[in-house]
Amino acid sequence: MDDVYKQIYEMEGVNSLSKHEQLVNGILSAIQNKTLAQGDMLPSVNNLINEFGFARETIAKAYKDLVKRGIVESKNRVGFFVSNNNIKQHLKVALVLFAFDAFQETFYKAFRSKLGKGVHIDVFFHHNNIDVLESTIQSIRGRYGMYVVAPIPHHRTASILETLPMDMFLMIDRFEEIKGDHSYVAQEFRESSYKVFTELSDTIKRYDEMIYYHRPAADTPIEILQAFKAFVKDHHINHEIKAEYIPGTLEKGKVYFTINNTELWNMLKDCKLMKLKPGKDVGILSHNDEVVKELIFDGITTYAADFKVMAEKAAAFVLKREKIQEIIPTVLIRRKSL
Repeated sequence: MDDVYKQIYEMEGVNSLSKHEQLVNGILSAIQNKTLAQGDMLPSVNNLINEFGFARETIAKAYKDLVKRGIVESKNRVGFFVSNNNIKQHLKVALVLFAFDAFQETFYKAFRSKLGKGVHIDVFFHHNNIDVLESTIQSIRGRYGMYVVAPIPHHRTASILETLPMDMFLMIDRFEEIKGDHSYVAQEFRESSYKVFTELSDTIKRYDEMIYYHRPAADTPIEILQAFKAFVKDHHINHEIKAEYIPGTLEKGKVYFTINNTELWNMLKDCKLMKLKPGKDVGILSHNDEVVKELIFDGITTYAADFKVMAEKAAAFVLKREKIQEIIPTVLIRRKSL
């Protein structure tokens, strides 16, 4: 440990360095010179106080900065350890998503682009499994400078996420209530879905019935189901709610609404096989937009939040550390299918 102290002492001669900066740069120098290696334990706060006479707050701030950069990790009741020997790295971010589907990929690419090369991102997926989310949060806590998490609607979610430092936490995609003043960039489902259905009501009424496919056990937002039920009641729409689309069951004169892309592709395949034209013989509405939906069958009508905008705002929070609490607007994109 004496060699580490020596590296820190050497920073005293560097002009204009504060005690906090002296400590940070001394440890970075020790890592660069291989005095410290990945996995090595750093001096305890009490040992640094005894050696240098620094205030406890100064040492805590220095270690916190190193943790944010992903160079040091904190292990509860054990201490601080070197986790990364890349001292040029400015920040290490844990990004926890549902899965790597098309719109999550859109988010990631825009997020990665806006953060720049100095920020390292590790991506984790919970696949809407609360046990996976819990184990993921437990494994990454104390190892990153920022935690960007898409939550799961579940009664255990709040207690899991509340273990993260709120000043380093950003909730994305969905909004879930948790204790503490935290930042979020999310989308809203109930009011926005009802508004979209209402905008489309005149077109929907040209058809005999509207069918919505809702999978209770999947990650489909329950708020969309609530909005659909309210809409069909208020607008006197003949309707049916089914658990999943069965290939070959498409019928002329009906509107089909699904969130699941696999179901959408099967519907369009059936349109081709049965020679039914979307927007004329059947109506089709899809949730979440992507390029392919703009191109196929003269365009599929969709509604969605802009995940690129969400990603850009999330990246700005990570870089600037300025609190944000924002719901990204949902936009209806009308095309030929409805």
